[in-house]
Amino acid sequence: MKSKLLFLILAAASAIVVPFSAAGQVAPERPPKDLTGPDYKYEAYVGYGYTSLNQVNQSRSGLQGVTGSVMRGFGDHFGVKVDGGHYQWNVTSTNTGNPTVDMFLAGAVVHGKLFEKWSAYAEGLMGGVHTGGVTIQPKVSFAGGFGVGVDYNKNTRWSIRVYGDDIGSSFTLVPYQSGFSPHMRWNARAGIGLVYHF
Repeated sequence: MKSKLLFLILAAASAIVVPFSAAGQVAPERPPKDLTGPDYKYEAYVGYGYTSLNQVNQSRSGLQGVTGSVMRGFGDHFGVKVDGGHYQWNVTSTNTGNPTVDMFLAGAVVHGKLFEKWSAYAEGLMGGVHTGGVTIQPKVSFAGGFGVGVDYNKNTRWSIRVYGDDIGSSFTLVPYQSGFSPHMRWNARAGIGLVYHF
């Protein structure tokens, strides 16, 4: 009788103690892996650019040059951008005179991921355009327009960008006549280059 009672006490004690010791040996869960990557707030772009030259009468060729921009992101889908470009070299044939175009613009950007490594954005820009190398008024015209672009994200830091937009400005070749809206011309602009996120 004593041996049966001792056996029951040992069995009850082991039934209570063994689950507690086994629970103490369970490995803690690992925190989930962060798949979003770093949260960079800025991006800088530099690349090749093209603009048409509709403000210059009898222009036979658009101009090519260098473009650049810096964007500051606010959240996942919005940003503010400053954009500039210098266009000096004819694309195909020569133009009348030796025209050059400088653009300096700023505005809002809406951006988001499309799929996998692809993302896209749309922007509205305002600023100024200077046309040099020809007799034209004014020296700097108020300008503005809209554009879109697509990025292929090589990694979290680097992307390849292709973009296009349409920038309107008002110039006149008639001396002493200001370039108001009746003289507005729209110039297609496009480019390709590298984006660095930081």
